[in-house]
Amino acid sequence: MNDIKDIGLAKSGKDKIDWVRSYMPVLSRIEQEFIQTKPFAGMKISMSIHLEAKTAYLAKVLRNGGAEVAVTGCNPLSTQDDVAAALAAEGFTVNAYRGVSMEQYTEHLKRTLSIVPDLMIDDGGDLTALLHGECRDYGRNLIGGAEETTTGIHRLFARQAAGLLDYTMIDVNDADCKHLFDNRYGTGQSTLDGIMNTTNLIIAGKTVVVAGYGWCGKGIAMRAKGMGAVVIVTEIDPVKAIEAVMDGFTVKTMDEAAPLGDLFITVTGCCDVIRREHFAVMKDGVLLSNSGHFDVEVDKRALADMAEEVWERKPNITGYRMPDGRILNLLAEGRLVNLAAGNGHPAEIMDMSFAIQAKSLEYLAKTRGTLEKRVYAVPREIDVEVAAIKAAALGAGIDVLSEEQKAYLEKCE
Repeated sequence: MNDIKDIGLAKSGKDKIDWVRSYMPVLSRIEQEFIQTKPFAGMKISMSIHLEAKTAYLAKVLRNGGAEVAVTGCNPLSTQDDVAAALAAEGFTVNAYRGVSMEQYTEHLKRTLSIVPDLMIDDGGDLTALLHGECRDYGRNLIGGAEETTTGIHRLFARQAAGLLDYTMIDVNDADCKHLFDNRYGTGQSTLDGIMNTTNLIIAGKTVVVAGYGWCGKGIAMRAKGMGAVVIVTEIDPVKAIEAVMDGFTVKTMDEAAPLGDLFITVTGCCDVIRREHFAVMKDGVLLSNSGHFDVEVDKRALADMAEEVWERKPNITGYRMPDGRILNLLAEGRLVNLAAGNGHPAEIMDMSFAIQAKSLEYLAKTRGTLEKRVYAVPREIDVEVAAIKAAALGAGIDVLSEEQKAYLEKCE
């Protein structure tokens, strides 16, 4: 039984899915291949992922490959209810709606696993955590799964290091066709889109503090700079700090940056990046936002504890009035601002990421029973295949090595 907001929203959701499909040539090509080959015939796939139009199209591609597919969200605020309704109307098992409580969110994850999947797609590691805990029995048929995001990969490697990983998992996040484009260009654009659409404020002339200079932070900093902002980067890694300096950014500690920033964007994957001592010195009217997977990077509890008044200033903006009269504004409850207050990454970017997902599941299905219970990188040939299809779609011509060139590169003298 499905648990969605309103099946009557299905038409709007279908229009969104049809729209993004027009701009996802790689996934469309894989869909046509899967229709012919049916790599998932007789299999069940559970998906926990930001439930919006691009992910819905991925679910349809997997079903066209022969799978029974159950879908839920991976964040209480990132589900688009019309898209969830569209999938439900087409016979998918869907348990997700925007604004669920954490208890209902967990229940939706459990329902999605209750089909006893052969394969799964996880985004952030919540399905994986349940399969190692109270939903262990639902993993009895699991061949393996693919993890989408940095936070989920951190959790997987921690589990593997502790000897507690019971399933084969593919590290989709670190595939070249994922992190080089999705994390950098996708997060860079969609984060600022979400912030601008929510606040209706300008980026040019503001001091933007970007916490974390991984691929996501690089993309956000690049976009903010290009829009006229003064960008400060905070980092814990000296190598990344040097990289940020050489990319033209100022690098400071968060203690130093806190009184200077007009807009803060966290993308670290860690907790308590912006804390009580930082709130105490921030400007009046400051904007606080996060594009990391979980809502733990801005310390919301400390912010609420310090405030004399907390209220919704407008949709997706919560105001916190400090005792001295300053107002600090938290966007999207500190959840992923690009999804909770926006439409997520552009379709052309997710085309590559979801092509990697689809091909990784096909790889797991083909290698069933031969892989160890550990985290594997995406096979290089999948990255190359996806990149070649995308390059052709973009009109990019690719040179081919001659036999003489190959022989030259293979010489050991």
